[in-house]
Formats: sequence, structure tokens, C-alpha cells
Amino acid sequence: MSVAERPEEKEAAAASPGRSRGPSDASPDEGVVEDLPLIDEKAVEQLTEGLISHYLPDLQRSKLALQELTQNQVVLLETLEQEISKFKDCNSILDINALFSEAKRYHNKLVNIRNEMMMLHEKTSKLKKRALKLQQKRQKEELEREQQREKELEREKQLTAKPARRT
Repeated sequence: MSVAERPEEKEAAAASPGRSRGPSDASPDEGVVEDLPLIDEKAVEQLTEGLISHYLPDLQRSKLALQELTQNQVVLLETLEQEISKFKDCNSILDINALFSEAKRYHNKLVNIRNEMMMLHEKTSKLKKRALKLQQKRQKEELEREQQREKELEREKQLTAKPARRT
């Protein structure tokens, strides 16, 4: 196909039925085409082939370079994703380490509380035994005092002068 429109095609387009030409259908190059001489299609094909053969190797090398670059970018993106996941793993490991250290701290607190409770239990047991001994000692002392009073009362009764009985 030629670059310039042929006059026969132009007339056929203008004479086609059912199509009215308005002001927007007018091409800005309409008058210019008629002024150009007719171009040989074979020359156009040869020029096109020459242009393509001149630029095609460079374009193909560029295409290969772009494909290689794209592949390298994909590999780089995958590597970056792996590194990001490693950093996330490291952060999660740090979180786990923090949890373990916190658990160890709370475990130590529980051990201390248990030891204190055992010590308090021992002290209360000793105090209960001591209180029981003191209570028994007081009861014994009270019993002895009571017995002592009874003895004194008995003695006083015996020492008290009794009037003689008249017979």
C-alpha cells in the first residue's frame, strides 16, 4: 500500500452512497496528497526492508538485554523476599526470646513466692507448737495453783481452832 492515497480511491470514497461528508470529515492533508507525485510501491518496500534490516539487530539485542534485565529483576525480587522473611523470622525469634526471658522471670517470682510460703508455713507451725506448749504450761500452772490453794485451805481448816465439843 502506498503512503499517498490514490485519486481513484478518493473519488470512490466521495461517491459512496449513504455517507455524507461533513466539515469534520475533511482531512488536513487533503490538498497535499494531490500535489505529491505517485510513489513506487516497490521502492517503498525496499526502503522499509532496508530500514528494518538496519535497526532490527539493535532492537533484537535491546530486546534480549531487556529480557535478561527482567529475569535478573525477578531473581533480585525473590532474593529480597527471602531476606525480608529472614528478618521477619529474626524479629519473631527476638519476640520469642523476650517471651522466654519474661517466662523465666515469672517462674523465678513463683519460686520465690513458694519458698516464702513454705517458710511462713514452717514459722506458723512452730508458733502453733509453741502456743500449745505455753497453753499446756499455763494450764498446768493453774492446776498447780488450784491444788496449792486447796492444800492451803485444807491446812487452814486444820489449823483453825475448833471449839471443843461439850459432851
